[in-house]
Amino acid sequence: MPDPRFFESLPTLDVAGLAERIGAEVSRGGDRKVSAVAPLGTAGSTEVAFLGDRKFAEQLKATAAGCVIVPAAAADLAPASAAVLVSSTPQAAWAAASLLFHRPHALDKAADPVFAVEDETVVLEPGVVLGHGARIGRGTRVGANTVIGPGVQIGRDCHIGSNVTIGFALIGDRVKLYSGVRIGEPGFGAAGSRAGPVDVPQLGRVVIQDGVTVGANTCIDRGAYDDTVIGENTKIDNLVMIAHNCTIGRNCLIAAHTGISGSVTVGDGVMFGGKAGIGDHLAIGEGARVAGGAGVLANIPAGETWSGYPAKPIRQFLRETIWVSKQASKKKDDRE
Repeated sequence: MPDPRFFESLPTLDVAGLAERIGAEVSRGGDRKVSAVAPLGTAGSTEVAFLGDRKFAEQLKATAAGCVIVPAAAADLAPASAAVLVSSTPQAAWAAASLLFHRPHALDKAADPVFAVEDETVVLEPGVVLGHGARIGRGTRVGANTVIGPGVQIGRDCHIGSNVTIGFALIGDRVKLYSGVRIGEPGFGAAGSRAGPVDVPQLGRVVIQDGVTVGANTCIDRGAYDDTVIGENTKIDNLVMIAHNCTIGRNCLIAAHTGISGSVTVGDGVMFGGKAGIGDHLAIGEGARVAGGAGVLANIPAGETWSGYPAKPIRQFLRETIWVSKQASKKKDDRE
């Protein structure tokens, strides 16, 4: 269930009524009541999940979801306990369902700062806007024109720069967010439909642990359903992009213009050089190093240093670079 501090739960529907509203066909269980959406692996008896790819067929067979949305060819794989909806575009149908069950709390009006701050040591510079339910710990300073969304929790002794936006986030103590940082924006999720790509609502959070520093104009997206997590004492440079559902370990260093795609897991003590690019659903092992400008398309084992595009262990990259250089020199000599 999405965090109620950030999302409002909407009324329960029966499966038949849901099918009508999202353009799906009821295969069985039309009278089942459902009230939320969730992924296959964590969905419960009142939640709706979907199968977007046959590689998750085993998860479908084992799911505890009350209702599943599947392509017609996979309907027989759904467990007997689940109601079944058939759609040619299951993820898009699930996205439409999520809008019927979950709505982000809107910043309709600013909260009274008296109820949002822990004590008089909190400093709110001119133009700060606080959403309902936001909380700010003692000793924290919030810069001018910063917007802190409904339900956001900020710890003690933090420094929040000017023109920062924070939503759907839980932030620890001694965190620094420099000017222009964007925390908790929707991750980049789209699903194909007959009308073209549709946005998939992002129902997760951002969790920033103690002692993290985030440089100016960096973006950290909230999770699609689970959390995006930044581990303790990690230091992030300006203009970095961290996508939804990433888990970044403790004591990492991430230099400017690095882009980390969705659902990447980064171990403790990892270093990223400037302009490194990381493909989605990868694992970067503890203590690994990624050279500046590297394009990572495979998992990196713990302790290794990778470089190049596509990135590979640095010794291999250097050997291949030297070989190519020698071949080019040889061809030049032959022409001359």
